[in-house]
Amino acid sequence: MRIARFSIDGNVAFGAVEGQGTVESGDLVLDIIKGIPYADFELSGTKVPLNKVRLLPPVLPNKVVAIGRNYAEHAAELGNEVPDAPITFFKPTTSVIGSGDAIEYPSFSNDLHHEAELAVVIGRMCREVPRERVKDVILGYTCANDVTARDVQAREKQWARAKGFDTSCPLGPWVETDLDPHDLTIQATVNGEQRQLGRTSDMVRSIEDLIVHITEAMTLLPGDVILTGTPAGVGPLRVGDEVAVTIEGIGTLTNKVIKRG
Repeated sequence: MRIARFSIDGNVAFGAVEGQGTVESGDLVLDIIKGIPYADFELSGTKVPLNKVRLLPPVLPNKVVAIGRNYAEHAAELGNEVPDAPITFFKPTTSVIGSGDAIEYPSFSNDLHHEAELAVVIGRMCREVPRERVKDVILGYTCANDVTARDVQAREKQWARAKGFDTSCPLGPWVETDLDPHDLTIQATVNGEQRQLGRTSDMVRSIEDLIVHITEAMTLLPGDVILTGTPAGVGPLRVGDEVAVTIEGIGTLTNKVIKRG
Protein backbone atom coordinates (compact mmCIF):
# COMPACT_ATOMS: atom_id res chain seq x y z
CA MET A 1 0.00 0.00 0.00
CA ARG A 2 1.11 3.54 -0.77
CA ILE A 3 0.22 5.90 2.07
CA ALA A 4 0.30 9.65 1.48
CA ARG A 5 -0.19 12.55 3.85
CA PHE A 6 -1.98 15.54 2.37
CA SER A 7 -4.01 18.65 3.00
CA ILE A 8 -7.31 19.65 1.42
CA ASP A 9 -9.57 22.54 2.36
CA GLY A 10 -7.37 23.25 5.37
CA ASN A 11 -7.59 19.71 6.73
CA VAL A 12 -4.70 17.24 7.01
CA ALA A 13 -5.27 13.51 6.51
CA PHE A 14 -3.65 10.28 5.40
CA GLY A 15 -4.85 8.41 2.34
CA ALA A 16 -4.14 5.23 0.41
CA VAL A 17 -2.92 6.02 -3.10
CA GLU A 18 -4.81 4.07 -5.75
CA GLY A 19 -4.19 3.78 -9.49
CA GLN A 20 -1.14 3.95 -11.73
CA GLY A 21 0.65 7.04 -12.92
CA THR A 22 2.52 10.02 -11.55
CA VAL A 23 1.53 12.74 -9.12
CA GLU A 24 0.88 15.11 -12.01
CA SER A 25 -0.89 12.66 -14.33
CA GLY A 26 -4.35 12.91 -12.81
CA ASP A 27 -4.64 9.11 -12.77
CA LEU A 28 -4.17 8.68 -9.01
CA VAL A 29 -6.80 8.97 -6.28
CA LEU A 30 -6.62 8.96 -2.49
CA ASP A 31 -8.92 6.82 -0.37
CA ILE A 32 -8.96 8.73 2.92
CA ILE A 33 -7.83 6.70 5.92
CA LYS A 34 -9.83 6.56 9.13
CA GLY A 35 -7.19 6.97 11.84
CA ILE A 36 -3.43 6.96 11.45
CA PRO A 37 -1.20 4.47 9.63
CA TYR A 38 0.77 3.50 12.75
CA ALA A 39 -2.19 1.54 14.14
CA ASP A 40 -5.06 -0.48 12.75
CA PHE A 41 -7.04 1.66 10.35
CA GLU A 42 -9.83 1.46 7.82
CA LEU A 43 -10.27 3.05 4.42
CA SER A 44 -13.20 5.43 4.46
CA GLY A 45 -14.24 4.93 0.86
CA THR A 46 -14.17 8.71 0.40
CA LYS A 47 -11.89 9.35 -2.54
CA VAL A 48 -10.27 12.52 -3.87
CA PRO A 49 -8.03 13.00 -6.94
CA LEU A 50 -4.43 13.23 -5.84
CA ASN A 51 -3.76 16.17 -8.15
CA LYS A 52 -6.46 18.16 -6.32
CA VAL A 53 -4.69 18.04 -2.95
CA ARG A 54 -1.38 19.32 -1.61
CA LEU A 55 1.00 16.51 -0.82
CA LEU A 56 2.75 16.94 2.52
CA PRO A 57 5.78 15.11 3.88
CA PRO A 58 4.46 11.55 4.24
CA VAL A 59 5.34 11.57 7.95
CA LEU A 60 6.28 14.16 10.56
CA PRO A 61 9.17 12.42 12.31
CA ASN A 62 10.19 13.01 15.87
CA LYS A 63 13.72 12.57 14.53
CA VAL A 64 15.52 11.76 11.31
CA VAL A 65 18.55 9.54 11.88
CA ALA A 66 20.87 9.64 8.88
CA ILE A 67 23.80 7.43 7.91
CA GLY A 68 26.95 8.72 6.25
CA ARG A 69 29.26 6.93 3.81
CA ASN A 70 27.16 3.77 3.47
CA TYR A 71 28.05 3.33 -0.23
CA ALA A 72 31.73 2.66 -0.91
CA GLU A 73 31.85 4.54 -4.23
CA HIS A 74 30.29 7.64 -2.66
CA ALA A 75 32.81 7.58 0.18
CA ALA A 76 35.61 7.30 -2.37
CA GLU A 77 34.34 10.13 -4.60
CA LEU A 78 34.74 12.55 -1.68
CA GLY A 79 38.13 11.13 -0.69
CA ASN A 80 36.91 9.16 2.31
CA GLU A 81 37.25 5.59 3.51
CA VAL A 82 34.31 3.43 4.48
CA PRO A 83 34.08 3.85 8.27
CA ASP A 84 34.55 0.95 10.68
CA ALA A 85 31.14 1.69 12.20
CA PRO A 86 28.15 3.53 10.72
CA ILE A 87 28.41 7.32 10.88
CA THR A 88 25.14 8.57 12.35
CA PHE A 89 23.83 12.11 12.50
CA PHE A 90 20.48 13.87 12.91
CA LYS A 91 18.43 16.09 10.68
CA PRO A 92 15.88 18.12 12.68
CA THR A 93 12.15 18.03 12.03
CA THR A 94 12.38 21.60 10.72
CA SER A 95 14.47 20.30 7.82
CA VAL A 96 11.64 18.08 6.53
CA ILE A 97 9.63 19.11 3.45
CA GLY A 98 7.45 17.19 1.01
CA SER A 99 7.46 16.53 -2.71
CA GLY A 100 6.76 19.75 -4.57
CA ASP A 101 8.04 21.95 -1.76
CA ALA A 102 11.02 24.23 -2.35
CA ILE A 103 14.57 23.64 -1.18
CA GLU A 104 15.83 27.02 0.04
CA TYR A 105 19.49 27.60 -0.82
CA PRO A 106 21.11 28.51 2.52
CA SER A 107 22.75 31.92 2.71
CA PHE A 108 25.83 30.51 4.47
CA SER A 109 26.80 28.09 1.68
CA ASN A 110 28.12 28.32 -1.87
CA ASP A 111 28.18 24.58 -2.62
CA LEU A 112 24.84 22.83 -2.16
CA HIS A 113 24.65 19.13 -3.15
CA HIS A 114 21.90 16.56 -3.73
CA GLU A 115 22.09 13.10 -2.15
CA ALA A 116 19.43 10.58 -3.24
CA GLU A 117 18.59 8.10 -0.49
CA LEU A 118 16.20 5.33 0.47
CA ALA A 119 14.37 6.32 3.67
CA VAL A 120 12.99 3.80 6.16
CA VAL A 121 9.86 4.85 8.05
CA ILE A 122 9.41 3.34 11.51
CA GLY A 123 5.95 2.04 12.37
CA ARG A 124 6.13 1.31 16.09
CA MET A 125 8.06 2.36 19.16
CA CYS A 126 11.15 0.20 19.45
CA ARG A 127 14.46 -0.13 21.25
CA GLU A 128 17.24 -2.73 21.11
CA VAL A 129 15.63 -4.42 18.12
CA PRO A 130 17.05 -7.88 17.38
CA ARG A 131 17.89 -8.56 13.75
CA GLU A 132 15.07 -11.08 13.34
CA ARG A 133 12.49 -8.48 14.45
CA VAL A 134 13.57 -5.59 12.25
CA LYS A 135 10.78 -6.11 9.71
CA ASP A 136 8.23 -5.86 12.52
CA VAL A 137 9.15 -2.25 13.33
CA ILE A 138 9.13 -0.89 9.76
CA LEU A 139 6.03 0.81 8.36
CA GLY A 140 7.51 1.23 4.88
CA TYR A 141 9.87 3.15 2.65
CA THR A 142 10.01 6.50 0.89
CA CYS A 143 12.40 8.63 -1.17
CA ALA A 144 14.69 11.15 0.48
CA ASN A 145 17.18 13.81 -0.51
CA ASP A 146 19.86 14.47 2.10
CA VAL A 147 20.58 17.98 0.81
CA THR A 148 24.02 19.03 2.01
CA ALA A 149 25.98 22.27 2.18
CA ARG A 150 29.21 20.56 1.14
CA ASP A 151 31.52 23.50 1.85
CA VAL A 152 30.11 23.85 5.36
CA GLN A 153 30.44 20.11 5.93
CA ALA A 154 34.11 20.30 4.95
CA ARG A 155 35.03 23.13 7.30
CA GLU A 156 32.92 22.30 10.37
CA LYS A 157 33.59 19.24 12.52
CA GLN A 158 29.89 18.74 13.22
CA TRP A 159 27.49 18.24 10.31
CA ALA A 160 24.54 19.87 12.07
CA ARG A 161 24.43 23.06 9.99
CA ALA A 162 25.62 21.45 6.77
CA LYS A 163 22.86 18.84 6.76
CA GLY A 164 20.27 20.18 9.18
CA PHE A 165 19.28 23.55 7.78
CA ASP A 166 15.63 24.28 7.01
CA THR A 167 14.33 22.42 3.90
CA SER A 168 17.36 20.11 3.75
CA CYS A 169 15.34 16.89 4.10
CA PRO A 170 12.78 16.38 1.33
CA LEU A 171 10.75 13.19 1.83
CA GLY A 172 8.06 11.64 -0.36
CA PRO A 173 5.95 11.42 -2.30
CA TRP A 174 4.40 8.68 -0.10
CA VAL A 175 5.29 5.64 2.00
CA GLU A 176 5.29 2.27 0.24
CA THR A 177 4.51 -0.44 2.79
CA ASP A 178 4.81 -3.52 0.54
CA LEU A 179 8.36 -3.54 -0.76
CA ASP A 180 11.57 -5.56 -0.59
CA PRO A 181 14.17 -2.78 -0.18
CA HIS A 182 17.32 -4.81 -0.66
CA ASP A 183 18.00 -4.41 -4.40
CA LEU A 184 16.24 -1.34 -5.80
CA THR A 185 17.40 1.17 -8.39
CA ILE A 186 17.95 4.61 -6.89
CA GLN A 187 18.67 7.66 -9.01
CA ALA A 188 18.77 11.44 -8.95
CA THR A 189 18.26 13.82 -11.85
CA VAL A 190 18.78 17.56 -12.01
CA ASN A 191 16.75 19.37 -14.67
CA GLY A 192 16.15 15.96 -16.26
CA GLU A 193 19.85 15.05 -16.46
CA GLN A 194 20.86 11.91 -14.58
CA ARG A 195 23.39 12.54 -11.83
CA GLN A 196 23.18 9.49 -9.55
CA LEU A 197 22.38 5.88 -10.41
CA GLY A 198 22.91 3.04 -7.97
CA ARG A 199 21.28 0.11 -6.27
CA THR A 200 20.37 -0.36 -2.65
CA SER A 201 22.17 -3.72 -2.76
CA ASP A 202 25.41 -1.69 -2.83
CA MET A 203 24.93 -0.48 0.74
CA VAL A 204 27.90 -1.31 2.93
CA ARG A 205 25.58 -2.03 5.85
CA SER A 206 22.07 -3.32 5.38
CA ILE A 207 18.86 -1.85 6.74
CA GLU A 208 18.88 -4.61 9.35
CA ASP A 209 22.42 -3.65 10.41
CA LEU A 210 21.45 0.02 10.68
CA ILE A 211 18.30 -0.48 12.74
CA VAL A 212 20.08 -2.84 15.15
CA HIS A 213 22.92 -0.31 15.49
CA ILE A 214 20.69 2.73 15.99
CA THR A 215 18.28 1.11 18.46
CA GLU A 216 21.15 -0.05 20.64
CA ALA A 217 21.46 3.63 21.54
CA MET A 218 18.00 5.20 21.25
CA THR A 219 14.30 4.56 21.12
CA LEU A 220 12.67 5.03 17.74
CA LEU A 221 9.08 6.27 17.62
CA PRO A 222 6.32 5.77 15.03
CA GLY A 223 7.02 8.07 12.10
CA ASP A 224 10.75 8.36 12.75
CA VAL A 225 12.86 8.15 9.62
CA ILE A 226 16.23 6.55 8.88
CA LEU A 227 18.20 7.77 5.85
CA THR A 228 20.34 4.88 4.61
CA GLY A 229 23.09 6.68 2.70
CA THR A 230 23.62 7.82 -0.88
CA PRO A 231 25.26 6.21 -3.92
CA ALA A 232 27.99 7.91 -5.93
CA GLY A 233 27.30 10.86 -8.19
CA VAL A 234 26.44 13.60 -5.73
CA GLY A 235 26.82 17.06 -7.19
CA PRO A 236 25.90 20.72 -7.09
CA LEU A 237 22.49 22.34 -7.03
CA ARG A 238 21.83 25.91 -8.09
CA VAL A 239 18.92 28.27 -7.65
CA GLY A 240 16.33 27.39 -10.29
CA ASP A 241 17.27 23.71 -10.53
CA GLU A 242 14.68 20.96 -10.24
CA VAL A 243 16.01 17.86 -8.51
CA ALA A 244 14.20 14.52 -8.60
CA VAL A 245 14.91 11.36 -6.60
CA THR A 246 13.38 8.19 -8.04
CA ILE A 247 13.44 4.80 -6.31
CA GLU A 248 12.19 1.64 -7.96
CA GLY A 249 8.90 0.50 -6.50
CA ILE A 250 8.23 3.77 -4.68
CA GLY A 251 8.03 6.75 -7.02
CA THR A 252 9.61 10.15 -7.54
CA LEU A 253 10.32 12.96 -5.09
CA THR A 254 10.66 16.31 -6.88
CA ASN A 255 11.77 19.67 -5.50
CA LYS A 256 12.91 23.00 -6.94
CA VAL A 257 15.75 25.04 -5.50
CA ILE A 258 14.96 28.66 -4.70
CA LYS A 259 16.86 31.54 -3.16
CA ARG A 260 16.37 31.77 0.56
CA GLY A 261 14.69 34.98 1.53
